[in-house]
Amino acid sequence: MHVSLDGFVADANGGMDWIQHDNEIFQYVTDKMENVDAAIYGRTTYGMMEGYWPTVANDPNASELDRHHAAWVEEVQKVVFSTTLEKVTWNNTTLIKGNTAEAVARLKQQPGKNLMIFGSPRLTHSFMELGLIDEYLINVNPVLLGTGIPLFKDVQQKTNLQLLSTVTFKTGVVGLHYETKRG
Repeated sequence: MHVSLDGFVADANGGMDWIQHDNEIFQYVTDKMENVDAAIYGRTTYGMMEGYWPTVANDPNASELDRHHAAWVEEVQKVVFSTTLEKVTWNNTTLIKGNTAEAVARLKQQPGKNLMIFGSPRLTHSFMELGLIDEYLINVNPVLLGTGIPLFKDVQQKTNLQLLSTVTFKTGVVGLHYETKRG
């Protein structure tokens, strides 16, 4: 998840044009995805991803990293949590319409690699509230937005985290990797 220094994942209009992107950051994220075999989305982020990534694979102007990610996201298992979507049509996509905690527990019991939420701040808020997030990968961008969609919203209980790693990128973005401390 990309976040501004003051804690927002999107500006007041839902815009994300303030996010720092370059090949160094994209490679970092791509490396993290090697341990992921299921992409988790909320309705809005799913719609954005479905509308964009399938067009990249055959785009001659796309970078090698973009094409690599487009191929990965096309084949990876995608899980969309939404109470309003009626169906999903993107390759390897499953729609979950209710009982989030039970659905995530079933997903975690399946063999394979990790699950990762991509964007989806409202879904992330729900997962946080239900105690379903095991790790946080947060890219802190050197910008103050003042207002917008917060990464952390209505946190009801203290959650202890342990820092696993940090990386500072040339753009000034800082990648933070935390694990949720249980028990």
